[in-house]
Formats: sequence, structure tokens, C-alpha cells
Amino acid sequence: MRIAVIGGTGLVGAKLVTTLRHRGHEVVVASRQCGVNTLTGEGLSLAIAGSRVVIDVTNSPTLNGKSVMDFFGTSSHNLLATEEAARVKHHIVLSIVGTDRLLNSAYFRAKMLQEELIRRSPIPHTILRSTQFFDFLRRIPEPHLDGTVVHVSPAFVQPIAADEVAAALADLALAGPRNDMIEHAGPELFHLDEIVRHVMVAAGDRRAVIADSRARYFGAELSNDSLTPDEGAIIGVTRFGEWLKQHASTLRAEGLSPTSPLPHDDARRPDFRTRVPRAPGARKIPSLNR
Repeated sequence: MRIAVIGGTGLVGAKLVTTLRHRGHEVVVASRQCGVNTLTGEGLSLAIAGSRVVIDVTNSPTLNGKSVMDFFGTSSHNLLATEEAARVKHHIVLSIVGTDRLLNSAYFRAKMLQEELIRRSPIPHTILRSTQFFDFLRRIPEPHLDGTVVHVSPAFVQPIAADEVAAALADLALAGPRNDMIEHAGPELFHLDEIVRHVMVAAGDRRAVIADSRARYFGAELSNDSLTPDEGAIIGVTRFGEWLKQHASTLRAEGLSPTSPLPHDDARRPDFRTRVPRAPGARKIPSLNR
């Protein structure tokens, strides 16, 4: 089957392309690097022609209010119009758990617009909302002006491995359209500030992490369960400790500077064997055996 992956050179896109090709499918990689521009429409028709399924894993290069709205609005309009002309049978998009709860953020308003355009399109679709990727946790903190601390919300999160999201998208591509939204999350519940602290320690980042309920996440304040999935979500299997062990050297290489040694006090190192306990009133995590 011919499948076009829009944004096929990014973190999830590249993994998705590899997964689909390993399963024996013909995959078209579409991105700016490949001469395909969803904003202008350049190269779209050629990339999509003959594809039965199109998977959109693109992301805005900026979080600016007008720019991010223009990106998701224009890109989605161009993509869906081209797919309709090419008679694509299934449109799949990667979105984010909590999108509809965080509309104070320009970024999430833009993602909501993207989802609404897809729902209004005549093309059969599936929307996969994922929780935060382990790989992107270091990008979340709000730096303090003096550069010595970062502020992070203590809201609950169930982060997930990008490999598992790519595998889920591949599975959806081979299934029929759901014409609905489904959620995908990791198997463990954490406070966001605590898991960010773990990753920063592993990367050799000495800045203190301050739990701050007013800290912004893509411009929005979070409640306890803003970023957690509802019952019925697909639950992954990769635990944070396993992922961190596999990626520790990469994190250290990317984040460590000669003047930022790793903490050497073992008593202060986080224990990755335990989960953060669920607070009263927090959402129940769906069973791994669902």
C-alpha cells in the first residue's frame, strides 16, 4: 500500500517511515527537506498522488499566536484539499492529549483548528492524540531570568516513547478510518516537574527545577489532569526508566557542557524504579491489560 507521511523527516515521522517500510509498504516521505511545502502547496500533489493513506505529523516551527494558527490552518486546508482531489481514503493526524482543555494557549487553539478542519472534511479520518514524548521533556521548562532555575508545573503527565507513537500510527494506517479521536499515553503517571528534573539531571543540567502551578505550558496554565488521557486510551509499555537508560548517553552529550558536571550526590539522584503516587482526585490510569 502507498502511504504518504507528511513531516516524514522529523522525530516521529522518520520512525514512522522506517516502521512502515519494514512492514513492506511503499512510503512517500514529504517534508520541506524533500521539496514539499504544506504552507504553499509546493510538491503536495506529486507527494500524495496514488496514496491510499496520508499521515500528517507536521508541527509548527513557531509558537507565535498568529504564525502558529496560520501554519496549522493553512497547512491543513492545503493538505485536505489535495487529498480530496487525489481521492485519498484515510487521513491520519498526530495531535496532543489535552488539546481541548488548553485553549488559552495559541498553540493548542491552532491544534484544535487543525482537528476541526479534519472533522469537517469529507475524507475519512483518524485523530491520534498522544501525551508528551520522553524526548521532548527538556524543552518544557520555563527558564528564570537569572538562568539558574526553571519553573515547571506539577500537573500529572503520562509521557510516552516516540517509537511507540510511530508504531501506533503505522497500525492505524493499516486499519479502517475511525472518524474519531483516540488517545495514546505511557504506562506511568508522574508529576511534570519531577520527570523534567530526572531528565535534566541525566543531561547534566544543574539548574534547579521549581514546581510552580502558575508555570506555563505552551502558554497555558495547567490543572492536575490537563495532560492526562481519559479512560479507554491506548497505553504503551515502555517505562521511563527503561527509556532513560537507553538514551542517557545521548542526553548527556546533548545537554552537558564542560562547566556543568553531573551531580555526584547519590542521595539526591531520582529513583526511577518508583512511580509518583496518584493524588486524590487525579484520573485513574487505564489498565495495561485493556
